[in-house]
Amino acid sequence: MDNQFAKPAHANSDWTIDQGWSAYTPEEHQVWDTLYARLMKVLPGRAAPEFMHGLTALKLDRGGIPNFEEMSDELEALTGWRVVAVPGLVPDDVFFDHLANCRFPAGNFIRKPDQLDYIQEPDVFHDVFGHVPMLTDPVFADYMEAYGKGGLRSLRHASLKNLAALYWYTVEFGLIQTDEGLRIYGAGIVSSPAESVFCLEDDSPNRIGFELERLMRTDYRIDDFQQTYFVIDSYEQLFRATVDTDFAPLYAKMHGKFDHKPEDILSEDRLLHRGTQVYADRGGRFAA
Repeated sequence: MDNQFAKPAHANSDWTIDQGWSAYTPEEHQVWDTLYARLMKVLPGRAAPEFMHGLTALKLDRGGIPNFEEMSDELEALTGWRVVAVPGLVPDDVFFDHLANCRFPAGNFIRKPDQLDYIQEPDVFHDVFGHVPMLTDPVFADYMEAYGKGGLRSLRHASLKNLAALYWYTVEFGLIQTDEGLRIYGAGIVSSPAESVFCLEDDSPNRIGFELERLMRTDYRIDDFQQTYFVIDSYEQLFRATVDTDFAPLYAKMHGKFDHKPEDILSEDRLLHRGTQVYADRGGRFAA
């Protein structure tokens, strides 16, 4: 989320564009199918049941890049949400307004075949495969709407970094405790085969119970696997923490700064796993 963007000439006032579904090439559809097949080898038994149900409910296994209009009709019937195409990252106020009105903004481009393992800017696969299945869950969908409304209110404060940390550690990189063990619901994880295994099974990262203020005070990695994953007990916990909290006093205390490094463990943390940090210490994806 960033405000430093110039709206492309072909974008509407709300930054939406036509998806251009008919313009996708067979090669681009094949990239989607390749990524989908790779993830189906690792996500069963690791992804949250709600995510796996969402894949089925939206028929994302039908092959090829989904048509946003058709998919949105199915999603809207379930939770009232729709997916709208945007030209890439959008300004904060635009992003928050879309979420607050139950519209998920998704990029319409797809990565190149040589970018299957990593792409810096989110593409249609990350945005749709990673995010949209969870929007079929009513409670999580309500959380996303509440986050958007809270984001619009936050623009009066200078703490967007702290609010972004909430999104990062939940929507993008969140874990949930289930009766069957830890499961993934964060879009940044489920769209990465390697991190889907790393976040649950590697000894390197910390796994810490969700606590709103603690999480919002914690810096995060944007270029590699996370050093800490926060674990919610339920989507209801996440939703209630968002709608029942007066964020203004938190913003006043935080001043838009992070007090904790990504790898920190605090005495008051509900620690599920103390990570070794071996992966990060040896340089992560940039190790020689």
